[in-house]
Amino acid sequence: MAEKKFTILDLINLELSGYDALNLKCVAGRRGLSRELSNTSINRPGLGLCGFFDFFPRHRIQLFGSGEVAYLNKLYAERRTDTIRQFFTYDIPCCVFSLSQEPTLDFLEIAEEVSCAILITDLEPSEFMARLARIFSNIFAPRKTLHGVFVEVYGVGIMLGGHSGVGKSETALELVERGHRLVADDIVEIRCVNGNMVLGRGANTLISHHMEIRGLGIINVAQLYGVGAIREQKEVQLVINLEEWNSEKIYDRIGTAQETVNLLGVEIPTINIPVRPGRNLPIIIEAAAMNMRLKKMGYNSARDFNQNVLRWMEMGDAQAAYYGTEDYY
Repeated sequence: MAEKKFTILDLINLELSGYDALNLKCVAGRRGLSRELSNTSINRPGLGLCGFFDFFPRHRIQLFGSGEVAYLNKLYAERRTDTIRQFFTYDIPCCVFSLSQEPTLDFLEIAEEVSCAILITDLEPSEFMARLARIFSNIFAPRKTLHGVFVEVYGVGIMLGGHSGVGKSETALELVERGHRLVADDIVEIRCVNGNMVLGRGANTLISHHMEIRGLGIINVAQLYGVGAIREQKEVQLVINLEEWNSEKIYDRIGTAQETVNLLGVEIPTINIPVRPGRNLPIIIEAAAMNMRLKKMGYNSARDFNQNVLRWMEMGDAQAAYYGTEDYY
């Protein structure tokens, strides 16, 4: 299925607030609101208004600041519209005027003729560019869906994976009971933002905070445990694979070698936890989350343990214990 096009009208209709709000309104060229945004960069069209169109980035949003508006007023006073008409011969997505500045009448008339949307915002040019860059990095970010359960444990975003029926949802439910938060169950949508951060959330925001517990059915975590037990999205910082215990497999017992998994081009730390009756998976996952936080603070328990063992062997205590006459049971 082809991806849905993102148009100028979609940009205006985005439900944004706070430091992400663009405060856009259309004052002319409404027939051009259906034009597609295919380039996430922004251009200041000063050179184009002066008549220099070599290497003109026509596929970008054209942002007008105080300097461009002052030059438009100069052209309007001199009755010169040739460069403006030449400017609109290019198939540009739209024009945005910052600081609530309004374009000249001839500019609006020509924009209506060619059906190019003219937008106005009260933001400064630099602030508008910064906000639009954040929005575009989210909208056009590479994304995919994964089967698993995504939880936040001690501030660490953990993706629980494994075969169906291994106990992912039950483990996540116990973590919620212990005060941690659920991000999504069953189908998780991940997207790479800024090229180095993987964010995860429910693929369907309407049902992402519902869980399927075999033998119990569907439960609403937000209704049962309150809104404090859920979160809309979180960075994926650790991937934990739950697998059936295999007595013939050699599991890592020290943890000096850190394995990673590639998610959308970003290497994410991963660990494999064998599942069998009697193992307390929630407390193991809590320990993994705290150990991950310690590693980010510069402390590695496995590496410190390995160094202490080497130091103990160098001191000769190991040889004395090995060759001693006492028997140990």
